[in-house]
Amino acid sequence: MQLTFLGAAGTVTGSKYLLECAGKRILLDCGLFQGFKQLRLRNWSGLPFNPAELDAVVLSHAHLDHSGYLPALVRDGFRGSIYASAASCALAAILLPDSGYLQEEEADYANRRGFSKHSPALPLYTEADAERALEYFVPLPFQQRREILPGVQLLLRPAGHILGAASVELVADGVTVVGSGDLGRQRDPIMPPPAAVAHADYLLLESTYGNRQHPAEDPEAVLAAVINRTVARHGITVIPSFAVERAQVLLYFLYRLKRAGRIPRELPIYLNSPMASDVTAVYQQFRDSHKLSDEDCQGMCQVAQMVRTVEESKRLNELRTPAVIIAASGMATGGRVLHHLKAFAPNPRNTLLFSGFQAGGTRGALIVAGAHSVRIHGQEVPINAEVVALEHLSAHADSDEIMHWLDGFAQPPRHTFIVHGEPDAADALRRRLSVEKHWPVSVAEQAQCV
Repeated sequence: MQLTFLGAAGTVTGSKYLLECAGKRILLDCGLFQGFKQLRLRNWSGLPFNPAELDAVVLSHAHLDHSGYLPALVRDGFRGSIYASAASCALAAILLPDSGYLQEEEADYANRRGFSKHSPALPLYTEADAERALEYFVPLPFQQRREILPGVQLLLRPAGHILGAASVELVADGVTVVGSGDLGRQRDPIMPPPAAVAHADYLLLESTYGNRQHPAEDPEAVLAAVINRTVARHGITVIPSFAVERAQVLLYFLYRLKRAGRIPRELPIYLNSPMASDVTAVYQQFRDSHKLSDEDCQGMCQVAQMVRTVEESKRLNELRTPAVIIAASGMATGGRVLHHLKAFAPNPRNTLLFSGFQAGGTRGALIVAGAHSVRIHGQEVPINAEVVALEHLSAHADSDEIMHWLDGFAQPPRHTFIVHGEPDAADALRRRLSVEKHWPVSVAEQAQCV
């Protein structure tokens, strides 16, 4: 059995792990690199194997840093099955075509405005490429072992984090390999905690928050304080948000805050992301996969005005009275939120509220770090608005919660590979496992083969 780390090794994006076993080749996750330019350039470098010779893909969840390269994989010749939970399949059917559409739109915008160094600017893949990739998805239930290839068994366990997220267990050649996937919180407002795992010979362990604990403050109270402070100065709160999970948690909290009168009940709330609107409907479809009651799920879905057309989106930039605008993308790397940042970031009455992890090199990370301006669509946009980083809403387990999940193992794996974390977070978690549990552990490196 051979394992090669092709992404999310030494960084938190581009999750891809190639497992060669029982004469087969399986890719665990197939994500996009995001953030720093040198990472994004890896998306254009292709893969160190022929996609046509790959037998299967197993997808832990639908976030683009885990699924977003699948359209390119299929375009370049992959014809096997893509296994994922039913909810992940439903979310991928929304996220992947949208990703292709946005890449086409941004390439077209760059060509029309002439700010790209490439002539012409091209998308990494198209919406049509993404639609073709969806034909290869195969939904699997949680907690049911399946033989997906001769001599290869797969088991998906709920990982919390987002709807449909899974920890992956693959058994072949008498060896059990477990990928934690992205682990959720122990007390997430919407998702149940990640299911325990008792055994793995080899473990791939995410480390996004491996070097820190999440704040203990009540996230609803912090959110209410930020919004009320902005309303008091007649400003607009712009929240760059991931369309999956983060937007739904924000809507749920805003629904609860309005219902309790902790923010003005008449305050307009806009969800300016057709994708996030569609994703919110998926939460109604998979009621048994999350903790919300029917009433709360309905309230979450109705608290905001859903903005779908480009014309409606543009009109939001003309707002001059208090409002809350939630728009993708969560790290301000693309999407409609960029136009809102151009419109509202220069005004000190407004607030830019970042509600989750900001990968290094993204506009979100630059703004949170205190940048006085950021480049958007070829021009420098001053950041005069109040900037708030609200890490209370993270869907990732923190260091203590990761260690709690590891307590479920009956004995140490033969080896644990730390993946999916920035270098400081990954090494901090490595030290904890080594010192506190005395497990054999190392931080995976890009292109490392074991």
